[in-house]
Amino acid sequence: MMPRLIPEQDEVMAILKRTGAFREGHFVYPSGQHTPHYFQMPLAFRYYDTARVLAVALSRKLRLEKDVSSALPKISIISPSPGGIPVAFAVREALNAEQIYWAEREEGKRMFRQYVNAGEVNPCVIVDDISRTGRALQEAVELVGQLGARIIGCGVIVRFRSAPDQLEIPGGDPIPVLSLADFDAKWYDSGDTCAECKRDAPVEHVRF
Repeated sequence: MMPRLIPEQDEVMAILKRTGAFREGHFVYPSGQHTPHYFQMPLAFRYYDTARVLAVALSRKLRLEKDVSSALPKISIISPSPGGIPVAFAVREALNAEQIYWAEREEGKRMFRQYVNAGEVNPCVIVDDISRTGRALQEAVELVGQLGARIIGCGVIVRFRSAPDQLEIPGGDPIPVLSLADFDAKWYDSGDTCAECKRDAPVEHVRF
């Protein structure tokens, strides 16, 4: 039997767990928050076959969007963060898109790593590995808007259900945030409220 081009959510989570991109335990972030789960998404993209499965799945979801499919291949793939760069390159290959750009935060401001002139950027699809709060995606909207480019799609591998499920486009209709898996994140503000602390589970300090 041929594998599905868009795997079910439980299949995606199984891939992430098998590659170490998703772990369960007792984790503490630099913010002091506690959580029973930890995503380190680039670990899934270190394997070509895994990266290909996830990228093709996300690209197929994006192709179902009329604005995206009608603009191919003259589109830009935009990653708002370094973690999304492997996703952006893999999706660019799957969609045969013409351009790719990526950004990162410097001194509190998100900016492109490449020199980009206004008017040079094709209609944009924003992709990332994970959306925890939606802030990076929304900042990418503002960054793209400064160049006068049009945003036609957005997709992530994992979206926390607490994050927005659409991008707010100034002067335009919202764009849905497509995802391969939606995850119910659990956060505790301190050890006093953490269920794992109450069980005396071993602690691992991590960073995003």
